[in-house]
Amino acid sequence: MILGVELRDHDVAVVTADDSGQALARHLQEGTTASAVADAVRAVATGSTRVGVAVRDPSDSSIADVVAAAAAAAGSSGAPRVVTRGTAVALGEQWSGAARDAVYVVALTAADSVHAGIVINGRAFEGAHGAAGAAGWLALNPVEREDYRKMGCLEAEIGAAGIVRRLVWRLKAGDRSRVLDRAGGDMGAISVTHIIDAAREGDGVAISVVRDTARYIGMAIGNLVAVVDPDVVVLGGLIADAADLLVEPARVEAARRMSASVGGAVRIVPGTLGGDAAALGAARAAMLAT
Repeated sequence: MILGVELRDHDVAVVTADDSGQALARHLQEGTTASAVADAVRAVATGSTRVGVAVRDPSDSSIADVVAAAAAAAGSSGAPRVVTRGTAVALGEQWSGAARDAVYVVALTAADSVHAGIVINGRAFEGAHGAAGAAGWLALNPVEREDYRKMGCLEAEIGAAGIVRRLVWRLKAGDRSRVLDRAGGDMGAISVTHIIDAAREGDGVAISVVRDTARYIGMAIGNLVAVVDPDVVVLGGLIADAADLLVEPARVEAARRMSASVGGAVRIVPGTLGGDAAALGAARAAMLAT
């Protein structure tokens, strides 16, 4: 049995998996402290011989206690394998998801933060500092903005907070949208879910914001494909959750920004592992490390 842990922005997800990539048990725990991670691990299993942990930045020294807590709670004697969340999603989807058995895989996933991962011949490509696939920092707009300097251009545009921010800007400019009604008239309560649901119901402002989001996703795909030349690009997180609104427009935008020979060969697909993707990928990283 292999244990995979995903340290998210506000909570922690844990899965146990068998050697085929099938999730056997899962648990979601609020909080990101060492004690929260230990509780989440104990909720699903102990005695796991292999542990993988997916985090935003493996070089962040503040995660050491969290990683150690995961290993201790699992009863593992070996050091956990630590990878970025983007790398984990790519490994998970290549192992048992939308890119199963593909040779060259790129994953792009967006939630509160934005990540990408690269898998070549079933192995993660992590770069010189373990940060390959830091897609949130892709520079897609020549305008210099404060939020771009803090979190990166792509994350500022397609991360959850960025999508909400663009909708709020429209409201403050005088546009009317049913999104505000969904949030009880409170701009501070608007969520991506409100925007996606309103777009599905034909709200013009929400549709416009979603369309712009898809354009940024497509531009990012074009850049990632130009560098990696993958067989498959897997889109995860909120992109997969809103695949009916985002994936096809993103494909169209990406095609405009790729050579015809490459654009006609690469597949761009929503992920199929849902919330398990990164934790399963962390488990896969642990498996491959032995």
